[in-house]
Amino acid sequence: MNLKGISFYLSLICFPISILAFINILYASYFDYFLSIDTYFSTLVISLIISAGFFYYGKNSKKNIDFIEQLILVIISYFLTSLLIAIPFYLSNYQVTFINSIFESVSGLTGTGFSIFKDIKYLDPTLILWRSSSQWFGGLFFLFFLIIIFSNKSFNYKMTNLSYSGDNNFKSEENIKDNLLRIFIIYSVLSIIILSLLNLTGVRLFNSLNITMTLVSGGGFLPTESIEKIISTNFQKIVLIFSLIISMLNFYLLFNIFNKNTLIKEHKEDLYLLVLSIIFCLFIYFNNYQGLDLMISVVSSLANSGLTLMESNNNLSLYFLLITIIGGSLVSNSSGIKLTRLYILLKITSLEIIKLISPNSVINKTIFNSDKKISDEHVKISFLIFISFFLSLFILSSLLVVDNIGFERSFKLSILTLTNTVNSEIFNMQNLNFTNLLTSSKISLILFMIIGKIELISIFLIFKKILFKD
Repeated sequence: MNLKGISFYLSLICFPISILAFINILYASYFDYFLSIDTYFSTLVISLIISAGFFYYGKNSKKNIDFIEQLILVIISYFLTSLLIAIPFYLSNYQVTFINSIFESVSGLTGTGFSIFKDIKYLDPTLILWRSSSQWFGGLFFLFFLIIIFSNKSFNYKMTNLSYSGDNNFKSEENIKDNLLRIFIIYSVLSIIILSLLNLTGVRLFNSLNITMTLVSGGGFLPTESIEKIISTNFQKIVLIFSLIISMLNFYLLFNIFNKNTLIKEHKEDLYLLVLSIIFCLFIYFNNYQGLDLMISVVSSLANSGLTLMESNNNLSLYFLLITIIGGSLVSNSSGIKLTRLYILLKITSLEIIKLISPNSVINKTIFNSDKKISDEHVKISFLIFISFFLSLFILSSLLVVDNIGFERSFKLSILTLTNTVNSEIFNMQNLNFTNLLTSSKISLILFMIIGKIELISIFLIFKKILFKD
């Protein structure tokens, strides 16, 4: 295994955390929040030392690492960066335990939004900003992993080839830096657009900044106890819906928004997601629920954010959980099984039934009526993802049921964990206190929040490599 190569890339991944720490130091200095500034100095120094150490160890290594080594890099990155991001939580004045600090940081990095903090309004503003920036950071790096690593043609279980990826040559070494820069620019532009729109609606700048980092990453952290304290007018609700749609759809949609031919040809998955959102809204509307709050809940569920303005309702919680399982576009920060994979399974199943009824029928295997066709490999991967999701759901539910939260809550929490969705009112899970969970439950949630992001297949491939060496 190319440990030095992995070490080199780890240095590049850890270094941005020192930049985030430096930004928080500037923020704390400017607004005179000196009480917690030492924690960010510690984070800055530790992250720089670790980055420098990894860089020194791996600077003369071969930079080409194979796919399994890339997967190991991703997993180590999640654990290592979560340790660094956990430092301000652990060293804060709020007496946060080590495991709770890791829990909070992993929840931010994966865009899940589970939090051990209950009274957000009493938190140091720098710590609120740190929580939100961990989501922004995690969302950006997941897109890097998704486009550069998970698009590997030999193990393309993320199926990014079925959704426009911006550049057919992005795997070539000479283009990889350009594509990383392109991802950063698009991600930053999306953030600026959302921030500007929220400011236009009259949302306070501090709240706008934190919500922007939450929305663009598909996360769930808020700068207040509930989003109702920030979003109240119809204009603000429309901007929130627009922002959630951005995080749900293909990441490259903005890049191609001015190319009408590409927009129509390469983004049919996004069109189907929008149509599906409308269908879900209409279904609930005819069950006596209406308004912009309804649209926010539906789009938020598809985007795996979980933010809502609706009050708790047991009759609809399971319905929103099912929407959450679907997830958004293949090339987005959303989790879940993904619409395209479900589409493939449902279409192939229906085609097999048609073949039994009428063997001579002409079979159409196109995906969303595009030029791309469903291959046997696509079917196998979609089925494997489907099975692995429910296998993960069974394992995590079994681990959580030991805790004193009941079977129903264990089941719902498992779904939300695997789809990286916050436990909000629409799922009737808002009163869950993560601080009171058993340590074993917290560790299980930490592991499966990461698994929900990278897929269980990643773990299987690594074990296969280790156990069955060539």
